[in-house]
Amino acid sequence: QVQLVESGGGLVQAGGSLRLSCAASRKIFSITTMAWYRQAPGKQRELVARITTSSGTTNYADSVEGRFTISTDNAKNTVYLQMNSLKPEDTAVYYCHVFSINYGNNWGQGTQVTVSS
Repeated sequence: QVQLVESGGGLVQAGGSLRLSCAASRKIFSITTMAWYRQAPGKQRELVARITTSSGTTNYADSVEGRFTISTDNAKNTVYLQMNSLKPEDTAVYYCHVFSINYGNNWGQGTQVTVSS
C-alpha cells in the first residue's frame, strides 16, 4: 500500500488563502488520477478537484471553480490544492485521493480547513 501525507490545513479568515499538499510515501507508477475531496460535518464527502495525470485535464466542483487550483508534481508524486478567496462554507476536512493501476484507491488521513467569517 501507499501512504498519502497531507499538510497545509489550518484556520484562515474569509477571503484568505491556503495551499494543501499531499505527498505519497513512495514513487507510484501508473497513477491515473489525483484529487481532493472534502467532508463537512453532517455532510457527505464530495469531490473538490481532480486531475488526470496523463492529459492534465482538471475538473472542479461548481462551488470552487475559479477559486481553487489543483496541480501536481509528478516527479514527487505530490498533488497540491491552492485555495483562494476562501469562504466559511469551505470549512471541512480535506482528503487527497490517488488512483493508480498498481495500488488502486489510496486516501490521505485528512487535514482540517476552517474558514472564519
